[in-house]
Amino acid sequence: MTQTTRHAIRLTSVSRRYGRGDGGVTALDDVSLAFARGTFTAVMGPSGSGKSTLLQCAAGLDRPTSGSVRIGDTELTGLSERRLTLLRRERVGFVFQSYNLLPSLTAEQNVALPLRLSGRRVSRARVREALHRVGLGDRARHRPSRLSGGQQQRVAVARALVTRPEVLFADEPTGALDSRTGGEVLRLLRASADTEAATIVMVTHDPVAASYADRVVFLVDGRVHGEAAGAPATEIATRMATLESPREGDGEGGDGGAGGARAVRSGAGACGSGGHGAGACGSVVCGAGVSSC
Repeated sequence: MTQTTRHAIRLTSVSRRYGRGDGGVTALDDVSLAFARGTFTAVMGPSGSGKSTLLQCAAGLDRPTSGSVRIGDTELTGLSERRLTLLRRERVGFVFQSYNLLPSLTAEQNVALPLRLSGRRVSRARVREALHRVGLGDRARHRPSRLSGGQQQRVAVARALVTRPEVLFADEPTGALDSRTGGEVLRLLRASADTEAATIVMVTHDPVAASYADRVVFLVDGRVHGEAAGAPATEIATRMATLESPREGDGEGGDGGAGGARAVRSGAGACGSGGHGAGACGSVVCGAGVSSC
């Protein structure tokens, strides 16, 4: 096995800059990271540190200004929009804070959606198995409006896993949940890495959520600022407090570094696609890992 294929994802010298000239903002600055297959990694940092931009570039939802992004042996930066869409459909899963379920579809139909849009045969048994794995086998015919927030997020996890993706990206998956239901979702992600050999990359602000991961990568102003392996929540919280303390009073975007990218990228859609036009469809269809944009 080559060095590349031992890793599900590899970013090499990745930078992402929005805008030009004096008004431009660097969201990622020469980031190099590798994520081994079957591991669970949390990405943390102060607001505006580039966490979501890192996830979007790694997932092929945004194109870096420079550098290399690989999923397995596939280099993403040179792919056409169509090939990126196919790659996300076939090899990548997504879970977002806002669930991104289609309200007119039942839980079962939402889970089956990635299979339908990728042209695969939809096995009802496979869909039901995915729902059973997340503890919702008896909610298959319920629409999202009849499900709690935690149940909706578990449907989203089932949808992301039904295609058996190589990589699952989760952006603040427990941010809208209480501690009990958030713990249920985190245990599902942990089990996916342990029993299904899925590679999980999760952006979070929560030290407790990060403690479920094998390692935590810290970002500050678009740069990697260290890692922690197998750390408890208390240690992670202390590390985060240290990273955030110099930035107090700087506001959401800190010192004007990566945080300012939000203003530059306004209107880019919930996937934050900015660079290649996933736009509004990113909020629903990209979220299913089956983007048609």
